[in-house]
Order: sequence, then structure tokens, then C-alpha cells
Amino acid sequence: MNKWVLLEHKVYSANSIEIHYDFLVENGIDCLTWKFLKLPLLNQDSVEIVKQANHRLVWLSRVEHELSENRGFVKRIDHGIFKNVSDKFDSECFRLILDGNLLYGLVEISGNSCRLSKNN
Repeated sequence: MNKWVLLEHKVYSANSIEIHYDFLVENGIDCLTWKFLKLPLLNQDSVEIVKQANHRLVWLSRVEHELSENRGFVKRIDHGIFKNVSDKFDSECFRLILDGNLLYGLVEISGNSCRLSKNN
């Protein structure tokens, strides 16, 4: 159904809390997933991202969740429906139109970078 979600992921260690963001895009049987160290801002420079293993579909509907084995806490901070405007959806380059509150407009993912721009 073309759902996506942006999760804030807090990872606890002995002396600190690391925060990153997980961006998940529905892909039929699971979710394509990327790790963002910082969020892309509309019409600003690209941000570095890291491709992660695909995640289960259940993450599209979770609002908050304590992870097992002390891997941290996840909270949904944005979500919505996307429109794919790429030629292919199984390549390393994606162009998606998002309708969220934090992420809205055209998201372009190419390799390890992501850019958010106004959807014309």
C-alpha cells in the first residue's frame, strides 16, 4: 500500500545515548530500510545514509517499542504514503514523493546519500 515510516532510534550504552533515524519504505513483503544520522532538510544539501537490512512490515504500524536485548527504544516521528516516481524500485536509486510532516516532497536516494526537495 506504499507506506513509509521514520523512526527515532535511541541506542543505550553505559555512558551515553546515541540517536539515529530509521527510514522504512514498504516493499511488498518487507521494508527497505536506511539509517540516517541526521534528517534531510527541504532544499538543503544531501545527507549521508546507510542501507540496512530490510525490516519487517510490523514496523510500519508501531508507534513506540522497547527493543529486545537492550538494543534501545524506537519511536515513530513521521509516517505516511509515498508515490514512487523512479523508473525502478529495486535499484540503488529511488525517487519517492512523501506526504509527511517532517519528510515531505521529493526524496531522492542514491547510494549512500539522500536529498529532500520540493515536489514540483
